[in-house]
Amino acid sequence: MKPSGSQQARALVFAPGSVAEAMAVQEELRPLVDLVGPGPRSPATVAGLDVAYAEGGDLLAAAVTVLDARTLAVVDSAVSVGRPAFGYVPGLFAFRELPALLGALGRLRTVPELLVCDGHGLAHPRRFGLACHLGVVTGLPALGVGKTPLVGTWDEPPVERGGWSPLRDGGDVVGRVVRTRDGVRPVFVSVGHRMSLENATAQVLALTPRFRLPETTRSADRLCRDTLANAQTGAGSGEERA
Repeated sequence: MKPSGSQQARALVFAPGSVAEAMAVQEELRPLVDLVGPGPRSPATVAGLDVAYAEGGDLLAAAVTVLDARTLAVVDSAVSVGRPAFGYVPGLFAFRELPALLGALGRLRTVPELLVCDGHGLAHPRRFGLACHLGVVTGLPALGVGKTPLVGTWDEPPVERGGWSPLRDGGDVVGRVVRTRDGVRPVFVSVGHRMSLENATAQVLALTPRFRLPETTRSADRLCRDTLANAQTGAGSGEERA
């Protein structure tokens, strides 16, 4: 059987030997990204993904939490603890985190309908951030929500919740700067895979009924931090379910 695009991506994603090789992988996988979508408009389940690092950066904990999209209650979760798989290089963070995140995703009982990454997708120097990488490898719709920008310029969005302005880089619109709370700092939303930017914005607003960051990000952040703390005190195993 001829390998699918996702199978090819999985074979390429692990352990590049250099920065040049990692960049070459991004360039090779980028054409596989679906930037049109439109993606699920009313997903039943949405997953948040996040990674916490120990001081010194030699240990990480990856967490995935799956939320009921209607109630925002956590219905499934899993974690993976390990070592960063690549060096600390801006724009190449996916290579550090992807093996651990895939390990956690593989332990879920529920296959989420949408992945929400704490990071960027198209809003990346090579238009292939973590959300794109995860989407291509898993085949799942994905989007990125960054707390701070990685690339681009923008005008301040309207101060009311739901206001947004285009995030532009090199003449391209690579995302949106979205206000999730009245008068609060915006977040940076970009398409990862199998999503439209319009739908990605709508999904982020649906996931932020009370706070600046999506509930998916907040729950995954708590879980990976707790898991890392347990691992550092010897209470956590190398790979485990949450």
